[in-house]
Amino acid sequence: MRILTFFMLFLLVLFSYGQKSAVKQDAIDIVEKLQLSLTSISDSIWQFAELAMQENKSSKSLSDFAIKNGFKVTLGVAEIPTAFVAEYGSGKPIIGIMGEFDALPGLSQDTTPFPQALKNGKNGHGCGHNMFGAASLGAAIAIKELIQTGKLKGTIRFYGTPAEEDKAGKVYMAKAGLFNDLDVCLDWHPSDEIAASMQSSQAVVDYNFEFIGKSAHAAYDPWNGRSALDAAELFNVGINFLREHIKPSVRMHYVYRPIDGAPNVIPNESKVWLWIRDSKRNGVKDVEKRVFDIAKGAALMAGVDYNIKLNSGLYEILINETGANTLQKNLELLGPITYNQNELDFANKIMTAYGEPFKGIDGNIHPIKKTNETPEGGSTDVGDISYIVPEISLTVTTAPKGAPWHSWVVVACGGKNTIGHKGLIYASKALALTMIDLYEKPQLITKIKEEFLQRKGTEIWTPQLPPGPPPVHN
Repeated sequence: MRILTFFMLFLLVLFSYGQKSAVKQDAIDIVEKLQLSLTSISDSIWQFAELAMQENKSSKSLSDFAIKNGFKVTLGVAEIPTAFVAEYGSGKPIIGIMGEFDALPGLSQDTTPFPQALKNGKNGHGCGHNMFGAASLGAAIAIKELIQTGKLKGTIRFYGTPAEEDKAGKVYMAKAGLFNDLDVCLDWHPSDEIAASMQSSQAVVDYNFEFIGKSAHAAYDPWNGRSALDAAELFNVGINFLREHIKPSVRMHYVYRPIDGAPNVIPNESKVWLWIRDSKRNGVKDVEKRVFDIAKGAALMAGVDYNIKLNSGLYEILINETGANTLQKNLELLGPITYNQNELDFANKIMTAYGEPFKGIDGNIHPIKKTNETPEGGSTDVGDISYIVPEISLTVTTAPKGAPWHSWVVVACGGKNTIGHKGLIYASKALALTMIDLYEKPQLITKIKEEFLQRKGTEIWTPQLPPGPPPVHN
């Protein structure tokens, strides 16, 4: 009898493993019903391809759809016309989900497997943000429907977050206190693999260094001039000599800002735009001090004045393993993304055209990865949010394996293309299922918050922004 009972229990566990609850199946069904609308919104935002703080049409397409689906929408939050918050429900828990929609300059590309600008010299979604906002809103709508029908209790809040690629939109929203009452926040990002992210990002600070000298005739009386360009060049020489004396995790990169001038005029103005990155914000601070001294020294050597202007700074992402493990279980519940021959052929052609070998499209669910001690690269304003509220991050395949990000390849795959569309809908489902766990299991939120506080330690989040309003018109 005991053997029979054990066998029956074994069969029950075996049968129930990987089975979706009724509520989770409802969420999947809702996202599937929204599929045409979500991909249409994504394709429209891809076509708009608006830069940071200028995403008027993109923001409106998402906020209008949120209003249509019963959300209370507050437009123009944090003094940013393209930022908004859409909310439904009442009481705790309050779960947030973020959606980006800004493009990158100079990446216009048609949906062809070879380079072909859609609009010469214009913008393109080389990071897939057209899919980001649409998928996140789809997940929020699924949760809203479940709250409305009484299957879940609490509040769902979608954040329309502009200007991730430049100008740190989320940091301005965080400074306005828009995330302070959240219990947990979620986000996702297009990628070349599906992963419950356990990887951080690089902290970064963004500065303009301006040198101010005196003009003079470069041949007749150059001794009367003081070259601001000399100071800028000496500054960059100093930066490059500093590279030997910084940790391997640090990155410094700069460009000269355009300045009008002529060779026969001693330049009275010169600007350098510099980013400093490290795996931790404290590491960035250490390098900042050295860089400021180099700027001062360069100005002294050239006999000019100088100004340092902070554009923005971003924290590294504070990971949350409890949240990532919850997300991982839902990825395994959904299973892999499969691709047809047409999609594989397109991916093969586009990687060949880019000059890289075709490695397939990775739609598999891999085991959760350990956190790298040093992030591979890249920075995001999601990091600032992760120091305010526990953050769960997802990546989903929307391009071939090894696809170069911030390139025409990603633009083509993320437009009117089923490779991108499949990733968008998959992300929407995975995020919705993970949020259901948060609503249904208060003890899970407690564990996520405990880990958040332990990892955060004594760090007090401080926005790294210049004084004044957001740079909406810059």
